[in-house]
This record gives sequence, C-alpha cells and structure tokens, in this order.
Amino acid sequence: MRKNERTKNALLSLLTFVIIFLFSFPFLWMLLASFKTQAQIMSTSQFFIFTPTGKNYTSVFQQYDFMRFIVNSFIVALGSTIGSLILGLPASYAIARYHMNKMGLTILVARIIPGITFLIPWFIIFSSVGLVDTYTALILSHMLVGLPFIIWIMISFFAGLPTEIEEAGLIDGCTKTQVFLRIILPISGPGLITSSLLSFIFSWNNFMFSIILAGDKTKTLPIAVFNFMSYSEINWGALMAAACIITLPVLIIALVAQRYVVSGLAAGAVKG
Repeated sequence: MRKNERTKNALLSLLTFVIIFLFSFPFLWMLLASFKTQAQIMSTSQFFIFTPTGKNYTSVFQQYDFMRFIVNSFIVALGSTIGSLILGLPASYAIARYHMNKMGLTILVARIIPGITFLIPWFIIFSSVGLVDTYTALILSHMLVGLPFIIWIMISFFAGLPTEIEEAGLIDGCTKTQVFLRIILPISGPGLITSSLLSFIFSWNNFMFSIILAGDKTKTLPIAVFNFMSYSEINWGALMAAACIITLPVLIIALVAQRYVVSGLAAGAVKG
C-alpha cells in the first residue's frame, strides 16, 4: 500500500515538474535571450553557457523613447483601472443588492463579446471628435475590457455579504451612500484588490486597441515591442529585452499580490 502511494506521489511530482517546466520555459528563454547577442541566440550550444551582455537593454532605450512608452502604459493602465472602479463598484453593488438579473446577464454578454467587435465603432467615434492619439481614447477603450470584468467579480463578492451589516449602518443613521463607502467597501478589500489588479494587467498588456487608437505621443509598451519586428531582420536580443521590461511590472504585481488575488477570486466564487 505504501509502495503504491510512493509511486503515485512520485508520478504526481514528475507531472507537476513537467507542467511547471513547460509553462516556465518560454519565460526562461526570453530572459536568457535578452542577455545574448544575435549569434548566441541562434546557437543551440550556448543556451545556458554564454557570456552575458547588457547591450540589448541599452539599445532598447537608445533606439526608442522607451521611457515615454513606460509612462504612457502606466497612465493608461492606472486611468482605465480607476475609471472602471469608479463606475463598476456602484454598478456591481446595485446589481447584487437589487437582484438586477437582466443587467447582470448584459454584463456577462459584454464580457463574452470579443473586444475587436468594438474596435471599428470606437475608431469612427474617436476620429469624429478628434480623440485619436489621446490618453482619453485609450483609457475609455481599455475600460471596455476592465469595467465588465470588475463588475462581474464584485457582483459575486457583494452578493455574499450579509444584509445585516448594511441594516446596522442604516439604523445608526448612515445613508445608503455612506453605508456603501464606509462599511461595504472597506470589508471588500480582497475583491477590490483582485479586480483592480487584474484590470490593470489586462490594460497593461492590451495591444489591439493601442495599435489602432494610439499615435506617436501615446504609444504603449506592447506597441514598442511590435516596433522591434521588421520584414528584413528581427533583433531578437532587443526584442526579448523589451519583452522582459514589459513583463517585469506585471510579474512583480503577481508575486506581491498573489495571496490577495487568490483569496479574492476564491471568496467571489464561493459567495457567488
């Protein structure tokens, strides 16, 4: 019996290692390639053993105004996340508390429909009012992705909160707005952190809306990576260095807030 359990545990450990390796290998290759020359990248004999160089990271900032791309990405991601929270939290609370099932279904449909469906209408509208190549256009278009996501997560979270908490606040003289701001939101920390972080990450990585609506002044990091690709030759070292720079903030956020994201998603799933 013990022998069977040991064999089972060994197989599970081996399977876990294989899965982790398969998911980690692309990131490992990207990280190593960012410190290699073009010749080293193309050489299979120098995958792990090579002389590292930082020229790729230097060229990234020398060839392009990469700091502007970073600032643009932060402005758009933060702006869309804050805007989605301002609109999404009251909406999700109202849907959860007043059982607006049809509205909840509408939000679900908005989450299902591919974002590219809205791209041409967005472009026509923003072109007609002169908002192409502005932060406003990018923030509003990214909110199209973040807003339904925040609402959908927080509906489940708010629906699981006991109504007695709100009734106690109303008895103490609070208005419904004060109950929401001073009682409900503070105890919804895990859900707020989860939805805001995921909305930020979705906006940070968004390529589709940025490639159409962004211009020279408002290009974001995904567009910067796209600029490293050409028909003649691809500088894989610089491309991987740029990819690492884009990945770093998201990776730090994921590592720091992993516990809150997992608990927030679990709480929303259970309470929903």
